[in-house]
Amino acid sequence: MSYTTLDFTAFLETVQPFDRLPVEVRRSLGQKLQPFRYEMGNAILKCGRNALATRDRLPSHLVLLYEGEARLLGYDARVNNSLPVTLAKLQPGDLFGWMSLLRGTPCETVIASSEVTICLTLKEEDFWSLINNYPEFKQYFFKETSIAEVYATLGSYLNQQAWGGGDLKEIAQALLNQACVSYDQINDDYLWLVSENTDNYPIGTVITQNNLTNTRLLGLSSDQLDEFLTVETEAAAETETDDIWETQVINGNKPTQVLDIPQGRISDITSDIDLEKTVKKNGKSYPFFRGKTELEAVSACFQMICKYFNIPFRKDVIQRILGDQLQRTGSLSLPLCGAVAEVVGLHSQLVPLPATSLPNINPPALIRWQDSIVILYEINQRETTIAVPERGIIKRKTSEFLESWGEKGEVILLKPTKHTQQQRFGLSWFWPSVKKHKRVLIEVFIASFFVQLFALANPLMIQVIIDKVIVQNSPETLNTLGVFLLVIAVFEGILTFLRTSLFVDTTNRIDMTLGSEIIDHLLRLPLKYFERRPVGEISTRINELENIRQFLTGTALTVVLDAIFSVIYIVVMLIYSPILTVWALGVVPILVLCTAIFAPIVRRQLRAKAERNAETQSYLVEVMTGIQTVKAQNIELRSRWQWQERYARYVAEGFQTVMTSTLAGSFSHFFNQLSGLLVLWVGAALVLDGQLTLGQLIAFRIISSYVTSPILRLTQLWQNFQETGLSLERLADIVDTPQEAELDRQNIPMPLIKGTVTYENLAFRFNPHGALQLYNINLEFPAGTFVALVGESGAGKSTITKLLARLYEPESGRILIDGYDINKVELYSLRRQIGMVPQETLLFDGTVQENIALTNPDATVEEIVSAARAAAAHEFIMTLPNGYNTRVGERGASLSGGQRQRVAIARSVLQRPQILILDEATSALDYNTERQVFLNLKEVFKDHTVFFITHRLASIKSADIIVMMDKGTVAEEGTHEELMAKKGLYYTLYKQQDSQI
Repeated sequence: MSYTTLDFTAFLETVQPFDRLPVEVRRSLGQKLQPFRYEMGNAILKCGRNALATRDRLPSHLVLLYEGEARLLGYDARVNNSLPVTLAKLQPGDLFGWMSLLRGTPCETVIASSEVTICLTLKEEDFWSLINNYPEFKQYFFKETSIAEVYATLGSYLNQQAWGGGDLKEIAQALLNQACVSYDQINDDYLWLVSENTDNYPIGTVITQNNLTNTRLLGLSSDQLDEFLTVETEAAAETETDDIWETQVINGNKPTQVLDIPQGRISDITSDIDLEKTVKKNGKSYPFFRGKTELEAVSACFQMICKYFNIPFRKDVIQRILGDQLQRTGSLSLPLCGAVAEVVGLHSQLVPLPATSLPNINPPALIRWQDSIVILYEINQRETTIAVPERGIIKRKTSEFLESWGEKGEVILLKPTKHTQQQRFGLSWFWPSVKKHKRVLIEVFIASFFVQLFALANPLMIQVIIDKVIVQNSPETLNTLGVFLLVIAVFEGILTFLRTSLFVDTTNRIDMTLGSEIIDHLLRLPLKYFERRPVGEISTRINELENIRQFLTGTALTVVLDAIFSVIYIVVMLIYSPILTVWALGVVPILVLCTAIFAPIVRRQLRAKAERNAETQSYLVEVMTGIQTVKAQNIELRSRWQWQERYARYVAEGFQTVMTSTLAGSFSHFFNQLSGLLVLWVGAALVLDGQLTLGQLIAFRIISSYVTSPILRLTQLWQNFQETGLSLERLADIVDTPQEAELDRQNIPMPLIKGTVTYENLAFRFNPHGALQLYNINLEFPAGTFVALVGESGAGKSTITKLLARLYEPESGRILIDGYDINKVELYSLRRQIGMVPQETLLFDGTVQENIALTNPDATVEEIVSAARAAAAHEFIMTLPNGYNTRVGERGASLSGGQRQRVAIARSVLQRPQILILDEATSALDYNTERQVFLNLKEVFKDHTVFFITHRLASIKSADIIVMMDKGTVAEEGTHEELMAKKGLYYTLYKQQDSQI
C-alpha cells in the first residue's frame, strides 16, 4: 500500500497558504507534488557555511514537510566556518525553500531528525506560477518572514557593524515576533535592512529612505535591537550550539507507508548546473566506491583513501565515528574527517588555501566541493581529477575547477607515516598453509565426489525396483538389485569415514599452523596496541581464525561439489522430463532474491553482535582480573549488574540475528517444500498421462531434492561469505599491525652492553596530539652506575625507563647506550641485555622455581637459589609447604604482593642483564626488606648499570646518582648529600618522609 495524490491533496487543505487556493488548483498540485524519503541525519536542503562559497545553490523546489520531523539550521555570518545552530524544529505542514527563492540567496539548511522523514516537493516554476496568478497566495509569502531570514540578515548587518557580541540566535528569536517585510513603504519605527540579493546593496545594508523599489526589506524593531546592542555580553563572535550537539535526537513518528517513496538527496531539490560526465583518467586508475547518503559518501571517501594507500579499511570503526557525529550535529565536517584519517593511520593537516595555491599541493586530499566531501586525486595546470562518491570519477579543466573553488577553501592533506599499517591480510594470507596440505585435500575432494556419485545411484535403483520388480512382478531381479545397493552403501560408508578422518586431521594441522603464526605476530606487536584495546576484544578477534579456516576448507570444498553435482542433477532431470524440471527449479530465482535481501541485514547484525560480544568478554576479563578489588570494595552486585547490562545487549543483538536468519530460513524451507509439492503435483499428472512411469516420478522426486539442497547451500554461500568477510576484517586488525621490530630487522645487532646511558634532548607524549609527558631530558650515566629515580606520581619516572627498553618511541631526541642510538639497532638484541621488573608484577601458574627460571630455563639449582638470596626471597620460599616446588597459582595468587615482587626480582637477577630496571618493584615491601634488596642488588650488579625507581627516599641514600623528576622534566640530580645541600625539591620531600617515620 502506498500514498496517493488524494492523500497529498487532502493534506494541502490543512497547510497555509495552500488552503487559500481553489479546490481544482489544489487537486492539480496534488498530482504534481513529488514525495521523497529521508533517514535520520540526511540533509534535505543545504546552504554553504560562508557567504563567499560559490558552491551555494538555490533550491529548485519548494519543500513541504509531510511526515516526521526536521531541523532548520543556520550559520552565523559573523564567524568564518561557524558551527550550525538549530533555529527551529520543523513539524508536518511546515514549508521551507521559499525564503531562499524570494531572497535570491540560500539561507536554509534542513536536516531530517526522525527515523523516517517524508517531504513533498513543488517545482520552482510551479511556485512562481502560483505567486503570479493568485494574489492571496502571493501575499502570504511577500508579507511573512521567518527565523531563517531574520537570523541571516541580522547576522550580515551585525557583521558589517563589527559587532560580534551576544547570542545571535537569541536576538533573532526575540526580534522575530515584531519583524515585518516590505517591498516599497518603510517607516521610522523599524530598522530596515536589505534582505534580498541585489547588485548594488549587500544583504544587511541599512535603508533609511524609500529609494528602493521591488526589493525585499526586513524591518526590525529598533528599540528591541538597541536593548541587545547596549547590553554588555561576555561571548564574542561565538554562538550557542548545545542543541545541535546534543546526544539524543528528536524521534519522529514512523509513517506506515513508505514503500513507493524514493530516497531523497540534495540534488533532488537543488539546482545542479554541473555538466561533467563520469570519465576514466587515461593512463591512470583511481579507486572508487559509491555512496548515496552523506554518511555513505564520506565512508566511501575513506574506503577510496585506504585503497589508494593500501592500508586496512576499518569500516565498522569509521562508520561508528561518522554516524555518532552525524547524529549529534546533523552534518560531517572536514576537521572531523581529518581526525578520522588519523584513526586510520594517516597524518592529516587542515590547511586553508586560496585557489592559486591549490595546484601546488601533493594529492590525494579531502576537500569540500558542491556541498559534498570528495577526494582530490590529481590537479595540474590543465586538468583536475576528483572522486565524488555520489557520481563517480570526474575530470574538469583546472581553470573551471578553481573558479568554482572561490577565493579560499579548506583542504585536508593526507600522507602515510612510518607507523601506517599496510594491508597484507586477506584470504591469500591463508593460502601457503592450505597449499601445504593440497594433496590430502584433493583426496578428500575425490572421496566426496564418489560419495555424492553413489548417492545418485540410490534413486536410479529405486526406479528400477518399482518399475521392473514391483510393477512387472519380477522378484528374481530384486535380489540382484538389493546386493548392488548393499555394496554401494558399504563403499559409501567406508569412503565417508576415510574422508572425515583425513579432513579433520588436515584441518587440525592447518589450525595449529595458522594459530601459531597469529599468536606469534600478536606477541610481537607494540605495547601501545594492547594499551588501546581491551583484552576481551583481542581474544574474540583471534577466535575468528577458525571461522575463516572453515570457510576456506569446508565451505569451499562443499561449494565446488555442490556446483558440479547441481549441474549433473539438472542434466539427469532434463533427461527424465524437461517440463517437470522447469517446475522443480521455478523456485530457485525466488531463493536467490531472498538471499540478496537478507544478506546485507545479516552482515550488519553479525558485526553488531561481534562488537557486543567483545564488550562483554572484555568486562568479564577485567572483573576476573581484579576480583580481589571487587570483593574488597564489596561491588559484586554492581559488577554483576554491569555484566548483565552488557550481556543483555549481546543477547539482544544475537536475538535479532537469529530472528533474521530464521525468517530467511523459513522462506527457503517453504519454497523448498513448494518445489517438492509441485514436482508431485505435475509429475502425478504426467504419470496418469503415460509420459512418466511411477518409478521415474519417485526417482525424479528424490533427485530434485538433491539439486534443491545444493542450490540452497549455494544461495546461503553469500551469507557465509559475509561472515567470513567480517572475520577477516576483525582479524586483520591484528595481522595488519606491524610488529615492533619489523622496521629495524636489518639494523645492526646491539653489541655487548657495558652500561653507559645517555639521554639527549628527549621528549615524549602518549597521545600524538596531547601534552608532553617528558621534555628536555638530558642525562648521562657512566657504566656501572646505580641510578635512583624519585619523584611524585606522574612525574615521568617509569616512562623514562620504558623508553630505554624501547617499549615506547620518543617524540624527539635520542637515547644512547655505549654510544649506540638504541633506535638504530635490532630491537631484540637490545632487550636481551636489559632486565626489567615492572610495577605490576606477574607470576605464571607453576612452581616458584619455574617462575624464577623463566628467563633462563637451563639455570642450575645453585644459580636459582643465589638469585633468590639476592632478591631477599630465599628465606620466605623455604617456609612455603614445598619450598621452591610450591605452586604459586594463577598470577601468583597464593603469594602476597611483597613475595611476588621478590620472586620477580629474582627472575631478573637470574637473567643476568647488562642493565637492570626496577620500576617500583619494591613498593609492596617494608622499609627493612626494601633496604636489604637495594643493598643486595647494589652488590650483585656493582659492575652493571641499574635504574631503581622508588618513592622511599631513605632506601636509596647510598645510590651513585639520584635523579629527582618533577612534571616530566629533571628537576635535580646528584648524590644524596649534594641534593640535601641544595635544599630543593629532594630536600623537601626527604624531610616530609623523614618526619613521618
